Amino acid sequence: MSEHRSEKDTMGEVKVPASAYYGAQTERARQNFPIGGGGIPAVVVRALGLLKGAAAAVNQQLGLLDEQRAAAIQQAAQEVARNELDAHFVVDAFQTGSGTSSNMNANEVIANRACELLGAERGSKEVHPNDHVNLGQSSNDVFPSAVQLGLALAVKEQLLPELRSLALCLHEIADDTFDDVKTGRTHLMDALPIRFGQEFRGYASQVDRAIERIGHALDQVCELPLGGTAVGTGVNAHPKLASLVCAKLAEDCGLPQLLETSDHFQAQSCLDAVVHLSGALRGFATALFKIANDIRWMASGPLNGLAEIALPAVQPGSSIMPAKVNPVICESVLMLCGQVMANDVAVGFGNSQGQFELNTMMPFMARNAVESVVILANGLRMFRERCLKDLEVTEQAGKRVERNPMLVTALNAEIGYEAAAKIAKEAGKTERTVREIAAERTELDGDRLAELLDPRRLCGDGGRERRK
Repeated sequence: MSEHRSEKDTMGEVKVPASAYYGAQTERARQNFPIGGGGIPAVVVRALGLLKGAAAAVNQQLGLLDEQRAAAIQQAAQEVARNELDAHFVVDAFQTGSGTSSNMNANEVIANRACELLGAERGSKEVHPNDHVNLGQSSNDVFPSAVQLGLALAVKEQLLPELRSLALCLHEIADDTFDDVKTGRTHLMDALPIRFGQEFRGYASQVDRAIERIGHALDQVCELPLGGTAVGTGVNAHPKLASLVCAKLAEDCGLPQLLETSDHFQAQSCLDAVVHLSGALRGFATALFKIANDIRWMASGPLNGLAEIALPAVQPGSSIMPAKVNPVICESVLMLCGQVMANDVAVGFGNSQGQFELNTMMPFMARNAVESVVILANGLRMFRERCLKDLEVTEQAGKRVERNPMLVTALNAEIGYEAAAKIAKEAGKTERTVREIAAERTELDGDRLAELLDPRRLCGDGGRERRK
């Protein structure tokens, strides 16, 4: 058996591997773009399969595609949507800016697999990649639709569940540690005391609000450009095709907000919705960086750092110091946050490269935006399971509160700011407590000092209840 077969496109014959489902246009693109070594994200391949299968079903419903071909295309497209044929998606992510090569990769794989299902040979064009699989479509509306659908699926199935789990974990830590008091800090310097629970409730609320923002951005990416074909006018597409495909996808994918865009000219000339989502991911990455970095600082030590919390030891920390254990999970989270922020810069720049009726950096944008979703989802799971879940408050945190000169702030109303400042300075120099010096330097009795300098009174109960 020959190792290759010949396939034709409008430019002539091309030899492709005999075992490949892809055809001539894909092979040309494979040879043209040996750049990054990686194709478009798997979730975008999945979305292409979902779109092609839904389009075949709707085209049959509209009387534009015969039942036999429609059924074969749908079965082949389902295999693509299950990522069973990923080995045949061989076009690099750094390719033609419209994603035409990847759209044709999908068309050819589905067409040749459908031919096989119908008992015809691969390359026979019994099911044609353009005339049948791509019927009523253009790369210019299909590929951005696949990018947006793929992102929506990744956010819904991977990221949002992990965000919710992280928020729950942080709320549970807040509940468990609400009566534990530590030194608050502003400008990295000691400030008034705060409850651990208040600090962790703040982290949890950051995540809660990120879920809301990302959810809003998810709604935006669910407005698909499908139906505009080449330039937004919808040439060669049935006027009902896009709306019916979107309705089918909404039901099949569990995304009720999926719909055809109300303006194809804006939807195809830019990927503003993808930029909006990427910006929401970047915003959360900045919050996550702060949370992971705070936790890393609180765990610093164990003897000469803050040592207010203890993190689970997950691996040795040094190749030369046997006693070293580092906050490696936090460090990993910090790095992935940096990557998400960098990806957002790339996505924003890519979106600026829309000229007239088409953006020509869509595969590049897809690669970066999807990576942000995936690494955030994976990183959140790791952060929760291997760091936060077994986090413990140390005795050190509470002991330090009593020695904190900032407690003198509670005496301002009784003895005045300047007198309180003198006590604080003496406490700082002598390492005696504010309580001890105030007992000597003021007329306040022990009971009144105990009341005023009670750290839990200073913290208040704000944040005890979870945000509804």
